[in-house]
Amino acid sequence: MIFQLPEQCLFPNPKFAEPDGLLAVGGDLSPQRVLSAYQNGIFPWFNNDEPILWWSPNPRFVITPATFKVSKSMRPVIRKYNYTVTVNNAFETVIANCKLVSRRDQKLESWITTDMQTTYGQLHQMGHAISVEMWNEDKELLGGLYGILLGCVFCGESMFAKATNASKIAFIHFANFLFCNGCTLIDCQTYTNHLQSFGANNMDRPAFIKTLNQYKSQPMKFKDLNKAFKNHFEKLEKDKSVFF
Repeated sequence: MIFQLPEQCLFPNPKFAEPDGLLAVGGDLSPQRVLSAYQNGIFPWFNNDEPILWWSPNPRFVITPATFKVSKSMRPVIRKYNYTVTVNNAFETVIANCKLVSRRDQKLESWITTDMQTTYGQLHQMGHAISVEMWNEDKELLGGLYGILLGCVFCGESMFAKATNASKIAFIHFANFLFCNGCTLIDCQTYTNHLQSFGANNMDRPAFIKTLNQYKSQPMKFKDLNKAFKNHFEKLEKDKSVFF
C-alpha cells in the first residue's frame, strides 16, 4: 500500500512498499525529513509534475568491499593519473551538472528538481551530502557524483560526465577510499549496467535494512573526510599506485 505522509517527520516501515518500491507520497523535502528517509532505507524520487514520492526498492543494488571491482578496460585509464580527484570542492557545480542527466537504464526516469537541489545543498552544509569531483590537467571539472554519507554506509545519488570515463574515475577512487576506511556498503539504489561494472549486486531489502541499521551510526577510520581523501589520493598519484 502507498502511505500519505503526515506533517510530522515519520515514515512507514519499508516492508510495506509496493512491488515496484513505492512506499509513500507527500510530506516535504526538509533536510531533516530527507536525512531521516535515508537513515530508514528510503529515498525521494519523482518527476517535476508529480508529488513527492518516497521509495524503498526490493531488491537493493549495492556494492560491498568483497564485490567492488575495477574493470579491465578502466585499469589503464586509472593508471595514467592525468587527472585529479577531489572531495567536496564543488558540490553545487556537481549537483547542477547531475541535474541535467536523467537516470539512465532505470525504469523510473527522474531528474533533480530545484527543491531537491536546495535540500541536498543544505545537507551538504550540514556535513551529510558529499560530492566527488574529477578534474583534468587543465583544472576543468569533467565529471563527478554526490550522495549521502551515513556512518559506514554511502548512499549514491547521481553522477555526471562531460568526458569519457570521468565519472567512473571519480567513483572508483572514492569507492576505494571508502572501503579502505571501513565502509561496509555503497547503496546504488536500483540496477544499472554502469554500476554493475563496479561489482554492484542485488541485496534483498531485509538484509539491506539490517546492514544499514548496523552501520549507519558507526564512524569510519578518518576524522576529517576532506583531508583524509586528499592525502589518500595524493599518495596514490605520487606513487602511481594501483589498487586492483
